[in-house]
Amino acid sequence: MSIPLTPQHAEVLKTLINKCIEDPTVLHQPELSFVREFIEHFGGKVPKTKTDESPSKKLKDGNGPKETKSEAKPQPKPIPKPIPKPIPKAEPKEEAKPEPEEDLDSEESDLELDMTGVIEPDTDAPQKMGNPTLQPTEEEIAESQAKRSEAVSAFAEKDYERAIELYTEAIVLNPQAALLYAKRGQIYLMLNKPNACIRDCNRALELNPDSAAAHKFRGRACHLLGKFEEAATDLRLACKFDFDEQADEWLREITPNARRIEEHKRKQERKIQAKLEKERQERLKTIREAAKAYRENTRTSQTDANMDAEFYQFINDPEIIKGFEDPDIANIFSELFANPFNIVKYQSNLKVMAFMNKMASKLIKCKDADLAKSAAAAVAAFGTTHGGSAEAKAGAGAEAKDGAGTEATAEAKAEAKTDTGADTKSATPQAKPEDVGLD
Repeated sequence: MSIPLTPQHAEVLKTLINKCIEDPTVLHQPELSFVREFIEHFGGKVPKTKTDESPSKKLKDGNGPKETKSEAKPQPKPIPKPIPKPIPKAEPKEEAKPEPEEDLDSEESDLELDMTGVIEPDTDAPQKMGNPTLQPTEEEIAESQAKRSEAVSAFAEKDYERAIELYTEAIVLNPQAALLYAKRGQIYLMLNKPNACIRDCNRALELNPDSAAAHKFRGRACHLLGKFEEAATDLRLACKFDFDEQADEWLREITPNARRIEEHKRKQERKIQAKLEKERQERLKTIREAAKAYRENTRTSQTDANMDAEFYQFINDPEIIKGFEDPDIANIFSELFANPFNIVKYQSNLKVMAFMNKMASKLIKCKDADLAKSAAAAVAAFGTTHGGSAEAKAGAGAEAKDGAGTEATAEAKAEAKTDTGADTKSATPQAKPEDVGLD
């Protein structure tokens, strides 16, 4: 428990200590007994006073003991030990609160757009589109042109329903004319039927991708439906292929909304990428910590330093790190660290087995015998499942021999013989041990 000490108290205490240093006999006064006990408690000694004169009388007269030649040398003045300061208690640290996950849906709702001009979509049945495989004759093309002329006259008279009927007849006669679809789509647009307009413009652009009219009318129809990005794309193409003042005016109307949406999507994409990068770093950290814990629990020989260096070199291999960046690989290996027997479930997974074989090939090159044996066993166990031949496994055993001794080679050779079914007696004089598994 800390004792509050004001500057006034400290000054009084300092004065008392200086007085005791100048005349230690004052410590024998009854009212200062607690100071004497304090000094003696820490191993200090208080000089004794004379019996013929009381300390209180000396203090009143102001006469201290006078030094004479016959008196002994005065004892050294005791220096009181400093009072230890109380150790302040450490305040408990506040636990770091997890960062709240950002809700992308809520941000989508916060996007403010100018919805002026947006209407309810039309729900009419699709209009006739004609036979897309029909190749019209010259007579049909001529008749289609006549129907088109009649449709233009009806459009000029603002008889839009009649104009749609005539354009439909012209399309049935010549379904390969992109302009007929674009003109009919224009009338649907004027009747506030944007979906019908978009269907006609889609067919026109299938026949002629550079149709400025089809891009123009489809862009305006997308605006009426609130599809500002699609509208901006179509209207920009329309002005690019054949500049039109009306198309340019429509483009300026929707450009602010289109830019807001584009910026919002870029912002969302950055957040998604940051979140994915954070998850990737956490997966790599988990895998490295698990590998470190496994190594600390299993390696106890005097060559730990060399083995640690080799293992760190393996963990930091660019190909291994790139493999663990795959979410599927990272999740599967996290499961395998918890229960290695689950590898049976993934023997038919080409991606996992290819990565396992790559890891095994890198481990075989290590000088650590235990790592090399484990790698050889992995190749032997899973090599045949996905194209691993006996010769390949024998080759893996030969590489393991260079770094880990002959034991891994012997295991690989034995399995190679078992898989090929070769006769041991006939094979022995024909192949040398160092040639096993080498082409």
